[in-house]
Amino acid sequence: MIGGGIVGLAVARELTGRGCRVTVLEKEDRWAAHQTGHNSNVVHAGLYYKPGSLKARMAVAGNASIVEFARAHGVPVEVCGKLVVATGEAELPALGELARRAEANGVPAKLVTAAEAREYEPEVACVRALRVETTGIIDFPAVCGALVRLLTEAGADLRLKTPALGIRPGARGGVEVATGGEVLRADALVNCAGLQSDRIARLAGLVPRARIVPFRGEYYELRPERRHLVRGLIYPVPDPALPFLGVHLTRMLDGSVHAGPNAVLALRREGYRWADVSARDVAEVVRFPGTWRLARRYAVPTGLAEVRRSLSRRRFAASLARLVPAIGPDDIVRHGSGVRAQALRPDGSLVDDFLIETAPGQVHVLNAPSPAATSALEIARYVADQVHD
Repeated sequence: MIGGGIVGLAVARELTGRGCRVTVLEKEDRWAAHQTGHNSNVVHAGLYYKPGSLKARMAVAGNASIVEFARAHGVPVEVCGKLVVATGEAELPALGELARRAEANGVPAKLVTAAEAREYEPEVACVRALRVETTGIIDFPAVCGALVRLLTEAGADLRLKTPALGIRPGARGGVEVATGGEVLRADALVNCAGLQSDRIARLAGLVPRARIVPFRGEYYELRPERRHLVRGLIYPVPDPALPFLGVHLTRMLDGSVHAGPNAVLALRREGYRWADVSARDVAEVVRFPGTWRLARRYAVPTGLAEVRRSLSRRRFAASLARLVPAIGPDDIVRHGSGVRAQALRPDGSLVDDFLIETAPGQVHVLNAPSPAATSALEIARYVADQVHD
């Protein structure tokens, strides 16, 4: 196993449960160091995704399985529900489509009036809303901690600060992985390296169908004295052409209220600030033809608006005020960021479903952004089936 985020650890646990001896390699000095440790900790219900897609099936099933896992292993979780709100008449058709998609995916949800929405969120502004009952909040890094404990008890070989530096077919079958200190030999390789997953695939000899392009999502949080403005989770109606859900408000398990994320192109695959720049990562993005095709489609006005919002607290607050008008620029403070590993095809189209490719003795998870954390246990079953096949 390469990758020690929630998907990699979940796959490792599933494989140990099927009798495999598993070694997990993680290049950082801690588990859940990147996408898992920098997301909004939301357990998604599964309403956004195309019916029949891997995301739809695995998010709905994963919503139940991750909550069950958390409760069984003492991980904090709360199923609080959320509101998706239409702030104007122009958004009502898209809200209605979300309601139909929720029904098709088997997600408990209902359309409510503006007055009914205010029973859940007294400060919200909307003309109509979709109430989604099974959305929750959870501590995903704590889920990883529980998975690590289970793997340790099962005898798995867990290695931090151990990057995969070379991959080649084994002389007697299987695969060999060089880590710098030694060469590991195994019957099969599973790549769950997230932001580095396409590079690991190329290292293993594949030509992946998509390239990882990193998008940074920046968060604010409400000042403690303004947290009362939000009781639960409030989301806008998303743009169906984009894989991002828009800036939203999320009450966390500790009572704080997070706001975000936006979506701007990161200048480093693991770059959480504008100052984090990698010449190699930027060069790869610039040389990739899909980047320019994507830019022609979205750079103006969508991309420009996201950059402006990244650089302006006033603009960020204005996005939140569409949902809760009482929120102003003085009510929010910076609260870190995350980087989404978004797979992009050479034609400039964003991969909108989980992407998993196989080769003899290898399984590569090449696109697993949100709702991958919610779906981690379901992805693990799917990948384990691929390994055994």
